[in-house]
Amino acid sequence: MKVIGVNGSARSDGNTAIIISKVFEPLNDAGIDTELIQLADYDVRPCRACFGCKGRGNCVFKGDDFAELFAKLINSDGFILGSPVYSADVSAKMKAFLERGGVVVATNPGLLRYKVGASVAAVRRGGGMTTVDTMNHFMLNKEMIIVGSTYWNMVYGRDAGDVLNDDEGMANMRNLGQNMAWILSKTMER
Repeated sequence: MKVIGVNGSARSDGNTAIIISKVFEPLNDAGIDTELIQLADYDVRPCRACFGCKGRGNCVFKGDDFAELFAKLINSDGFILGSPVYSADVSAKMKAFLERGGVVVATNPGLLRYKVGASVAAVRRGGGMTTVDTMNHFMLNKEMIIVGSTYWNMVYGRDAGDVLNDDEGMANMRNLGQNMAWILSKTMER
């Protein structure tokens, strides 16, 4: 089994990467492979609305890194979407990624059906619920199974590493990973 983490932050290895890595820990403990994609390291442009993806299973535009990255999600058993809060919502890179993926899946129904997913947000002060909700809507509309935890999937911190001081938030991320591992084990029994 494999779970991909997509870090939508403009900063690699910052708070969003830290919280995704915390979710990965119980997944790895359960023998599930994980991989972190940091969108800051890739060129992902907005959707062109060409609908050339219809019937092809991925975006046909080859001028950036989207198709390569989205193929990893298609070939995974589940994924975690993570974003810091920018202007009370997901980052621009995450938004572009979700819009491109949304059109690909809308024109290729069932592409992400029954995959297990979760959303997490690194929050300085506010906007965390909107950010998580944006990513959850993508998954809900694509027939995915969304995993929850003991509280909202957000951890507080501004500067890189500050999230490590939010004990409750980090414990919630670990619990989220445990719940995701359990759900994945159940879906593999089918």
